[in-house]
Amino acid sequence: MADKKVEIAWFAPLCNGDDDLLGNRNDLYKSTWHNTSRIAALADKRGYRNILCPSSYQVGQDTLSFVSAMAPLTNQINFLAAVRCGEVHPPMLARAIATLDHILKGRLTINIISSDLPGTQLASEQRYAKSREVIQILKQSWTREHLSFKGDFYQLELDTAPVKPYQQNGGPLLYFGGYSDAGVELCAEFCDVYLMWPDQEEGLKKQIEKLRRRSAVYKRSIRFGLRIHVIVRETEEEAIAYSRKLLSKLDLDEGAKIRDRALDSKSYGVSKQKELREKSSSDYFVEDHLWTGIGLARSGCGAAIVGNPDQVYEKLKGYIEMGFDAFILSGYPHYDECDLFAKYVLPRFQTCALNEEMNRKPKVLPKTPLGRAKRL
Repeated sequence: MADKKVEIAWFAPLCNGDDDLLGNRNDLYKSTWHNTSRIAALADKRGYRNILCPSSYQVGQDTLSFVSAMAPLTNQINFLAAVRCGEVHPPMLARAIATLDHILKGRLTINIISSDLPGTQLASEQRYAKSREVIQILKQSWTREHLSFKGDFYQLELDTAPVKPYQQNGGPLLYFGGYSDAGVELCAEFCDVYLMWPDQEEGLKKQIEKLRRRSAVYKRSIRFGLRIHVIVRETEEEAIAYSRKLLSKLDLDEGAKIRDRALDSKSYGVSKQKELREKSSSDYFVEDHLWTGIGLARSGCGAAIVGNPDQVYEKLKGYIEMGFDAFILSGYPHYDECDLFAKYVLPRFQTCALNEEMNRKPKVLPKTPLGRAKRL
């Protein structure tokens, strides 16, 4: 069993990204409340400690509404809710997140997304500048009695009494992924967990060191998370056979259309996933047990760990030794693969929720007339 405690999370395919076979577009796996709530409930039951709830304008469900509805249906799992900076007026976003944090009693984390909003286009530097302002407004709203902010995008003077979150010491943890220099700088200065997509081991090590150097400039230390798919079966042969089956009905032109529909399909991070795929062998393996074929029909995270339980465990253990503190896993179809990973690999790890490890405290009310403190 791995000694270091890590956060192992699953993925809720809110953005209509689930299928039995890649590119197959089976209506049984569409992004519906029924399908995605089943996946989140299973992840909670099986012992995952967080679940990423992504955001997309074009397809799928509303992220914050989904997370709120799941709160009373789950017991221990955290929710990693993706928010697109600028989509909601920042003080109102701070209020919505704080409300959701109370509903979940602290089981909330936030994935900061810095991308163009539908119908708009900003240069990369401007997008990250806007995201920087949104994050500062969120933090002021959660930690100060008065919000006083003057930036290029927002100028605000507001009292903040209604928007204090359930988690103290800064509010929900902020997870962030971005590969441009501006994105790296934003995470190093303001965010808590830097999320990466799959790469060869040397590439991952270099990116970790880069973030450590930049966060040290701000006298901060951050945690590292890896967003990656997984295919685990009793034997390596079965796992490889399943990876081939996933591609068995994929039309490459249709796969390209699926990739291109995402708002971030032209981002630097997505281009790096394409480069990784181009380095792969004819069967799409780029290194031992790292298969890039999954990126033929999806934007974003484009590779999977493939192998038997021992091989998958050792691959993840190697990432932990490299410096990773969290993993966001997924597979096709998401419900079945969630169960298989929990059966074969998850019990081998000591797991934690990063917000607990990083001392986010619940809010405690003053003593009641009965003399007992009451938690919100």
